[in-house]
Amino acid sequence: MPLSEQEQRLLEEMERSLYQNDSDFVARVTRRQGRASYTTITIGVLGALVGIAIVVLALVFKQPLLGLPGFVVMLAGVLYALRPGMRMPKAGAKAPRAGGAGSRRPARPSSSGGSFMDRMNERWDKRNDPGQQ
Repeated sequence: MPLSEQEQRLLEEMERSLYQNDSDFVARVTRRQGRASYTTITIGVLGALVGIAIVVLALVFKQPLLGLPGFVVMLAGVLYALRPGMRMPKAGAKAPRAGGAGSRRPARPSSSGGSFMDRMNERWDKRNDPGQQ
């Protein structure tokens, strides 16, 4: 379900406030952000399927010691498929400014974040209580 214009503006305002007030958090999160590629997912799923096949073969041939490596291969395949991608940003993509030297506005102290949250709470209350509008 798409966001309304008011919700989009609210989200953009919250993002700007986050970038200005908590630059360390933004830097940590954007470094780890990324999606796994289709190749990574495919290799992981294939590894998991090979592990399952080894476990099934171990059951068929009644070789429990063969089942353990099969389980390990299956687990490794699943973990490989689910691991977060570590892509580098594209050349045209700009990283969000975090209130550093190149910012247009100076970063506000973190104590002023309370007024932002108060406004958000007021907006939430107005949205949930139609009689207050």
